[in-house]
Amino acid sequence: MTTLTNLAADLASGRVRVVDLTHTLDPDFPVIILPPEFGQCARFRMEEISAYDHRGPAWKWHNITLSEHTGTHFDAPSHWISGRDVPNGSVDEIPTDMFVGPVCVIDCSDGAAKDDDFELTPEVIEAWEAEHGLIPEDAWVLMRTDWSKRRGAEYLNMRDDGPHSPGPTSDAVRLLVEDRSIRGFGTETVGTDAGQGAHYTPPYPAHFILHGAGKYGLQCLANLDQLPPTGAVLMAAPLKIKNGTGSPLRVLALIEGGS
Repeated sequence: MTTLTNLAADLASGRVRVVDLTHTLDPDFPVIILPPEFGQCARFRMEEISAYDHRGPAWKWHNITLSEHTGTHFDAPSHWISGRDVPNGSVDEIPTDMFVGPVCVIDCSDGAAKDDDFELTPEVIEAWEAEHGLIPEDAWVLMRTDWSKRRGAEYLNMRDDGPHSPGPTSDAVRLLVEDRSIRGFGTETVGTDAGQGAHYTPPYPAHFILHGAGKYGLQCLANLDQLPPTGAVLMAAPLKIKNGTGSPLRVLALIEGGS
């Protein structure tokens, strides 16, 4: 038995379970809203081409339109100005082995339940590490907030001063990138930054620091409450879009143990 045949057997038996961390793409799923002077992210749209009828008697299919950054999606380094000159910075250039790797899940759900603007800080990360061990190099780090259980307007949580949602501080992102050398960072919110991330230094620090260092982002994740703090394997392969800055994708996690 090889490693791969053992894995196939474990998947078939349920000893290894596949968890879907992806929201369903539909026209009602919220997208990030920027100040009106900026270009806006397009929602998902689907148009029927034919449905076993005079337009195509034996087949059904659709045209779809959406932004690279709609729904559960991947951010490549080239998405942000700090990463525009990073080698292999677009989704079609990223080495494929970067799309499969270990994942650590930092549970911030209690804090986010009490404070819409809850922050992932170095202190939160170090407290997690005291219990679970140091975050290994080249791992994905996901911030669990259970924000994905929200729907509609509650998901974006817009107020007069803009959106309010949890996210990392600048110091937390620097710790993860510079001291832990993570592969990427993911959230359940509409972006990898806090809703009020424009007011941080630098603005939108997750985007600026991550992508400037050639790291990756995942957002609009779901079902993080089904993952263990450590031990899962993440599979997150974006569409191979030429010069793409990101892509909707199906994010899956492999975990040991049956349902």
